[in-house]
Amino acid sequence: MSSNQDLSRLYPTRIDIPAEARSQIVTILNQSLAATLDLKTQTKQAHWNVKGTDFYQLHELFDEMAGELNEYVDMVAERVTALGGYAFGTARLAAANSILPEYPLDILAGIDHVTALADRYAAYAKHIREAIDKTNDLGDADTADLYTEVSRTIDKRLWFLEAHLQVLEIKAGNGAAATTSRKPVAVK
Repeated sequence: MSSNQDLSRLYPTRIDIPAEARSQIVTILNQSLAATLDLKTQTKQAHWNVKGTDFYQLHELFDEMAGELNEYVDMVAERVTALGGYAFGTARLAAANSILPEYPLDILAGIDHVTALADRYAAYAKHIREAIDKTNDLGDADTADLYTEVSRTIDKRLWFLEAHLQVLEIKAGNGAAATTSRKPVAVK
């Protein structure tokens, strides 16, 4: 996150999680808020710009996925404030602090959008799983549970995206299951 933001800023609360733990949890949640907002807007970018024979199916799928992410934006931001933190959720903060790479703006074909989103969903899923462990270790089972809920949906959506890619990989391998030759996007 940007050095000019105090992502761990706390306000008085009667929640019985110690302030030091809450400060760390709020920082993790704000990192997730940035990534979730970024992933939502990148998914909308794909929704608006997808072309090709699977246009309608992908256009609808991407819109549904963005809607789910919008719900998670609200859940994460509200958890930050419930813990006495300050939610950093502007578009500029999300762009500056997201773990995700910028979305490619030069693609149109459905399969290229599916690939770009699969890379980003995989990086986001990894971030969410790490947040489950970190918040659980900090004694906040409720935040870990929130992350677990998000993780289930993100993994399901990654499965949907990869199903489009796997058929191409199987065809390329003459009917045998093949591993992807695409490199996953690294998480910051």
